[in-house]
Amino acid sequence: MHIWVDADACPNVIKNILFRAAERAQVALTLVANQLIRIPPSRFVKALQVPAGFDVADDRIVQMVQTGDLVVTADIPLAAAVIAKGGRALDPRGEFYTGENIGEKLSVRKLMDQLRASGVDTDGPPGFSNADRQAFANSLGRFLATAAQSPSRGQP
Repeated sequence: MHIWVDADACPNVIKNILFRAAERAQVALTLVANQLIRIPPSRFVKALQVPAGFDVADDRIVQMVQTGDLVVTADIPLAAAVIAKGGRALDPRGEFYTGENIGEKLSVRKLMDQLRASGVDTDGPPGFSNADRQAFANSLGRFLATAAQSPSRGQP
């Protein structure tokens, strides 16, 4: 099992939670971004810088993700691609994308894109809160506890 992070837009507080969790659970964690990402010294944490460009980081994550891996992203199309490959996807606000909810989320995203394109101000997502941070930490903790019981848990 490997944790992949769509790191370009991931809040720093979430990255810090992930750094601590990777050490504690001894799980490989890779942050993928088109810019240099600072990471703590760790045998479990790596950063992968990809060339700049539309969806280059997302495409690399999809290329590398395997069944049972976790991807942390707020990007709904990336989450859909991860789910299609048998991975799990977790929003930085603590909500898992699933086969049951991803279709609706893609539809809402498409509608919001259409509204923005027609000039409607959609305000964007709310600011990141302490409740979001806690929800993420709780969801990640449950995921790692379940993964620790799996015999296929991988290490770097």
